[in-house]
Amino acid sequence: MDTIMEFLDKVNAFAWGPPMMVLLVGTGILLTIRIKWVQFTKIGYAWKVTFASCFKKDQDTLGEGEITPFQSLCSALSATVGNGNIAGVATAIAAGGPGAAVWMWITALFGMATKLGEATLGVKYRVKYEDGSFGGGSMYFITNGLGQKWLGWIFSLFGALAAFGIGCMVQTNSMALVGESVFSIPPLISGVVLTILVALVVIGGIKRIGQVTELLVPFMAIFYIVGGLIIIIAKIDMLPWAIGEIFRSAFTGRAAFGGFAGATVAQAMRFGVARGIFSNEAGLGSASMAHAVAKTKHPVRQGMMGTVEVFIDTLMVCTITALVIVITNSLGTGLTSTALTAHAFSTVLRGFGGPIVAIGSFLFGYSTIITWCYYGQTCCRFILGPSVVMPYAWIFIVLAFLGAVVEVPFVWLLTDTLNGLMAIPNLIGLIFLSTVVAKEVEDYFSKPELLD
Repeated sequence: MDTIMEFLDKVNAFAWGPPMMVLLVGTGILLTIRIKWVQFTKIGYAWKVTFASCFKKDQDTLGEGEITPFQSLCSALSATVGNGNIAGVATAIAAGGPGAAVWMWITALFGMATKLGEATLGVKYRVKYEDGSFGGGSMYFITNGLGQKWLGWIFSLFGALAAFGIGCMVQTNSMALVGESVFSIPPLISGVVLTILVALVVIGGIKRIGQVTELLVPFMAIFYIVGGLIIIIAKIDMLPWAIGEIFRSAFTGRAAFGGFAGATVAQAMRFGVARGIFSNEAGLGSASMAHAVAKTKHPVRQGMMGTVEVFIDTLMVCTITALVIVITNSLGTGLTSTALTAHAFSTVLRGFGGPIVAIGSFLFGYSTIITWCYYGQTCCRFILGPSVVMPYAWIFIVLAFLGAVVEVPFVWLLTDTLNGLMAIPNLIGLIFLSTVVAKEVEDYFSKPELLD
């Protein structure tokens, strides 16, 4: 086992190492240039489309698809707004200093273009199955756009296996641990309850997942953001210092956070980029499967909602975590991960901070699980056909229970590696189809009748 772990460590170091970070961010920069910076120039329109889709009554006018655009967005958000927003951000700041937040923001700004490309291509190259349902994602635009089915198969294999870990066992394990430490709930009880809650949703497929996430995602995001804002307002006199500290640490290094200046800047960049990508999943290709089934008249309309997904995940939720940790001076505690975030919240909201983080962790984890089950099913269906969809769901449910009651360090390392490797075929598809994305964007914004 030690030999296997050492091998996985090496592969993981590549999958989430500097070369891949450069490729991930570089793809975002390439797409930003090709689409003429539309994620910035049309950000107001993207939010307008998102809010309009929340309240649109006549769903038949939306176009072909399986779920509403807002349900697709919420399904994608439910997978990206996860424990990475709580634990991942805290880990990045603890390891790289406050400046990691700046590099996380920069990564998100270009990641918005990447997510636009993934969602746009997901819709453009989606397929309609024999039963009338829709399916799509990176494996389909790699196959139907590039003509490289073997590469789509590799993406699907990594995705189907990674979903069992990152999207399932690791999540229930984290949720059970938080439940035990904050509320003294035995992991076995957490496992039973979580398994039932997961089964009730995932057996119903993407339509039920969309219906649940449409209600759950706005609530859980607002719940966590409001809790964070209360702390920031209570410490408002410290806000200018905190923001200044974040930017100084990002570009000049701060001795207070360990090491000499050059090393600290490098660490801030490394951990900020890595955790930012891990949180919003821009470049991994996962969210393209949720966006692909949206009812829409044009691929770019859903693509614009993809930019909002990254904005909410990183520029809003992750930023709240970062600011709360810095503004409460919690870095000197030596804590990391969820414990650091919980401590930061508790410094102001005594008696309530820990439960807020624990409940947020539960909601974020649960939403991640139900959408990643769909991602895994979609990947598995691409490889083996429709007959595996329900068996995959039942295996997923069983593993959700096991994740809550057993240690999962090996599972975490293996599936974290597979999750990172998903990005390689996805990025190849995005780079070689960037011209298609650019043409779709130009076509969409040249037709006023589509911009309602």
